[in-house]
Amino acid sequence: MECVIYQEQTGECEQIDCRQADGGCKVTLDRLAALEPDEFAWIRVDGPSQEELQRLGEQLELHPLAMEDAVQAHQRPKQERYGDVLAVAVKTLWFVEQTADVETGEVMIFIGPSFALTVRHGANDPTVEAARRLAAQHEMVRLGPVGVLHTVTDVIVDAYAEAAAEVREDLTELERCVFSPAREDLTERIYSLKREVVEFRDAIQPLVPVLQPFTTARDDWPRQVVPYFRDVSDHLTRSDTEVRAMDDLLASVLDAHLAKVGTWQNDDMRRISAWAAIFAVPTMVAGIYGMNFSHMPELDWRYGYPCALAVMALGAGLLYRAFRRNGWL
Repeated sequence: MECVIYQEQTGECEQIDCRQADGGCKVTLDRLAALEPDEFAWIRVDGPSQEELQRLGEQLELHPLAMEDAVQAHQRPKQERYGDVLAVAVKTLWFVEQTADVETGEVMIFIGPSFALTVRHGANDPTVEAARRLAAQHEMVRLGPVGVLHTVTDVIVDAYAEAAAEVREDLTELERCVFSPAREDLTERIYSLKREVVEFRDAIQPLVPVLQPFTTARDDWPRQVVPYFRDVSDHLTRSDTEVRAMDDLLASVLDAHLAKVGTWQNDDMRRISAWAAIFAVPTMVAGIYGMNFSHMPELDWRYGYPCALAVMALGAGLLYRAFRRNGWL
């Protein structure tokens, strides 16, 4: 757990690292109790225990249901208000190049009159980049805890755009493979990528209406923050539109690939049928002469054997030429 105390007017910050300190949560709680009117605290917690969050919740007067959501970390993007505290759940996304998978996590953001609390779950930590941006933007610090909400969501939405670009590259490569002359079954790859896109969509799509109310003026928020949230909302909408387009395109790519596989199967059946017809000619001739009837004039003819072979070869050759002309072979 880390706690940073920000001075709104000067932008100065005091960082309290409690991860190695004995009784670190108590140190943080004592410092929170001594906040000045022009100060606010940002507490960053990674995968907390229920006891740790309970102590923080009691100090910050957070609702028990909000604490339960923060511990479970299986929430859809949403916003809820508990008295003076606003709780916002946001899904984090990042692209793993080694496996070409989209991994997800979650950040629960609590905004109160004098504090911001972020509870993170997952391997990716957007609060590190958000803290760096906040330290470099004093105008955002002057907005108070709402500035933390904007900065964290801005970092997360930027990561959406980066992940979408990576998925787009994979989709483009998949399209090339589908429409190439090579005969390769890509059904599993297409389905796997579509599953990643669906997971991507489920993280972004519910967040659009969550951030929309932040793009208009609110009585309890500084009006200067509205343009910043509009910018975040615009980036989110673009990512949402791109993910929807990729989802639709993947469905079309899958249909095209299945049609191509069907064409391969038809070609194989035609080849098999053509070769079966070709071999049917000598089989028929050999079958006739294999009946061993007593009165078969050709059996005593000197040229009967080579003539039978010639008939077989000629019939098979004519069929082969016809099938080649029609594209069956």
